[in-house]
Amino acid sequence: MTAPRGRAAAVLGCLALTTLCLNACGGPPTTRLEKPATATSAQNAGGMGALAAAAKKEGRLTAIALPRDWADYGGLIDGFQKKYGIKVTVQEPLGHSQDEINALRSSGTRPTAPDVIDVGDSFARTAARQNLLAPYKVAAFDAIPGNQKDPGGRWSNNYGGYISIGCDARRVKLCPQTFADLLKPAYKGMVALEGDPTRSETAFASVYAAALANNGSFDDIRPGIDFFAELKKSGNFNPLPATSATVRDGRTPITVNWDYINLHAADELRGKGVNWQVSIPFDGSFAQYYALAVNRHAPHPAAARLWQEYVFSTEGQNLRLYGYARPVLMDVMRKDGTLDKTAAARLPTVEGTPQFPTDAQLEKARRTVDRGWTAAVSG
Repeated sequence: MTAPRGRAAAVLGCLALTTLCLNACGGPPTTRLEKPATATSAQNAGGMGALAAAAKKEGRLTAIALPRDWADYGGLIDGFQKKYGIKVTVQEPLGHSQDEINALRSSGTRPTAPDVIDVGDSFARTAARQNLLAPYKVAAFDAIPGNQKDPGGRWSNNYGGYISIGCDARRVKLCPQTFADLLKPAYKGMVALEGDPTRSETAFASVYAAALANNGSFDDIRPGIDFFAELKKSGNFNPLPATSATVRDGRTPITVNWDYINLHAADELRGKGVNWQVSIPFDGSFAQYYALAVNRHAPHPAAARLWQEYVFSTEGQNLRLYGYARPVLMDVMRKDGTLDKTAAARLPTVEGTPQFPTDAQLEKARRTVDRGWTAAVSG
């Protein structure tokens, strides 16, 4: 039954007045406010001011596996502490993505649990499936490309780079430029990875890059495993995990790692008389981003969410550039004029537009490496 026109207008007018009264007289907010532990955005935590105040009251943030020389985490940690007065503690600074997931599982609700993680996006998907992550969308969430985030906000990629080959020119007469070069007899015992690809996203990406260089594809990572098996058989593979320490003292004179790690090493070592050369292999160009996420049981939930806001802010994203990493919001910042152009100009030039595996391709590749690496290379 249709109400008389005059009555309908009266009802609408009454509703409008009621809404106006609620908004003007301090009635219920349009957005339901949440405690930091359940807030899915700064807005429903009461705004950035309220989130920052709650985080300062907590006073601490516990992170894991964040070396200071990795994608300028030193600058980010220092900047966050200075801006908000919140002490940042980093557990297992040299840990890998799998170590971070294990820490979330084993620590449960204990006060020593990590508040936040930084993992390869294939590991982030695993953590999300295991219900280890809290949904939280930073203010810049809508600007993050769709293929670089979980639609529900459980993780978002923050920075990335290209797989590269680093080489100590003091110890290596002619540094390799491609994956094919790594098979040359001159490199006996020299070629190292950042870790075990079943635990390390960096090493996993290195295997993917090697696959692309050897007739593999996003659908077929097996040629990458076969390549490193051949390196081992020839005696060129060095099983020692490459770290900044092993690079400095020459134990890993050739390392396959992210360009931002090798480029930072080149800067650090230059003053020590080490000529560390970096090449992005054209035969196996592989780019990837790293995902940041909040622990579902974060002991410092407000600080965890405030950290996410900071590392996705213009300040945080530009700090990534100082560590040679490519911020996920780089294109957006270039367009709106907030990108640090001087820092961006230091990045190596890479031809073409980077392509990324799909979720299904990543999962298939992860299973293949988990099942085949030990027998082929580590066994």
